[in-house]
Amino acid sequence: MEQKNLFENTENQPLASRIRPQTLDEFVGQTHLVGEGKILRKLIESDKISSIIFWGNPGIGKTTLARIIANKTNSEFIDFSAVTSGIKEIKTVMTQAENNRKFGQKTIVFVDEIHRFNKAQQDAFLPFVEKGSIILIGATTENPSFEINSALLSRCKVFVFQPLKTEDLVKLLKRAITDKRGFGNEKINITDEMLTIIADFANGDARSALSTLEMVILNGDVSNDGTITVTQETLEQCISKKSLLYDKNGEEHYNIISALHKSMRNSDPDAAVYWLARMLEAGEDPLYVARRVTRFASEDVGLADPHALEIAVAAYHACHFIGMPECSVNLTQAVIYMAMAPKSNAMELAYNNAKIDAIKSLAEPVPLVIRNAPTKLMKELGYGKGYQYAHDTKDKIANMQCLPDSLVGREYYQPTEQGLEAKYKDKLEKIKEWKKNNS
Repeated sequence: MEQKNLFENTENQPLASRIRPQTLDEFVGQTHLVGEGKILRKLIESDKISSIIFWGNPGIGKTTLARIIANKTNSEFIDFSAVTSGIKEIKTVMTQAENNRKFGQKTIVFVDEIHRFNKAQQDAFLPFVEKGSIILIGATTENPSFEINSALLSRCKVFVFQPLKTEDLVKLLKRAITDKRGFGNEKINITDEMLTIIADFANGDARSALSTLEMVILNGDVSNDGTITVTQETLEQCISKKSLLYDKNGEEHYNIISALHKSMRNSDPDAAVYWLARMLEAGEDPLYVARRVTRFASEDVGLADPHALEIAVAAYHACHFIGMPECSVNLTQAVIYMAMAPKSNAMELAYNNAKIDAIKSLAEPVPLVIRNAPTKLMKELGYGKGYQYAHDTKDKIANMQCLPDSLVGREYYQPTEQGLEAKYKDKLEKIKEWKKNNS
């Protein structure tokens, strides 16, 4: 737990802390939330902020915006870490906040990595959020729907933060060079192209961009008049990459992942490995790549080779265990396997077709024969009546209606002749023939 003065001495702090925006006008990015006329900006400016959750990647302004809100709304700001604090610390803060409320003082409790709190710790905030003792601002890099208790989540508005754009980061870097809180008192010689390279390298993370800028400036060449010049060699040494890899057009995120996906789909292992290398060497998160490969294993391979999903999941775990650069070979194995595997999109088609019917028939009741009947009343109402336990039958198949009445006869899974799926197709045809003969 840490109380912060928004204008405390930052002389010896890292550049990212010294240059931290203090007003909405200084804040960079998230214009969909705090741009002129946007809902969050209106709430801040009208001092009508209630408890909220900020969800997004690291280094994109969640903590900074929370501090700006506290300053703008004249609230006491308490920085609360979910990593180091427990229920005892929560109760201490809540007591302090309750006292502040009695004297008309608002208290904003900012909880970084709120998803790390367990259920009991999250529940400890509930009564104080409900009666307005605190305004809770939680920050998380994980999906709040899965990581935050529904009771607490229902009392908070979720705002999704987006990765910062290259132009946002360049703007931030230029301000760091001219602002006296940054290098404004120094004469810095660095090209716009270099700033763009740093921004691309940061991959949407302001903290990373500012840390890289600070590193290249501190390692720049100092002339007799005190001018600091950042050379191409210094830049490449500090980011451990050749600037060629950070061409804005060449490393466009979604184009590259699309190229990887389509190369695997087209059974081109050489192209697939090339695009994989382009992503990894540009600083892409290997876990992101592994997640996309895992999706591909079912979307484009499926039962044509069920082992593909196992390979993809194993590659994901390998990336998690050892990280870059070692895990590059694990992803290479997975990508080449996907490219060489027989292809079938039957899984995706089956789900998409079922989804259409599911949305149209959400009110359709489950057939009585396959409902559970844990109570006497349910049994009397016919729940489970006529149910056949497939394991007790000779052929291990029971001819029961499992779809709602309006969907009887619908077929979603259409197996192909590719790879092992041909075997599943033959098996499915035999099952359908059996059911037809035993109806």
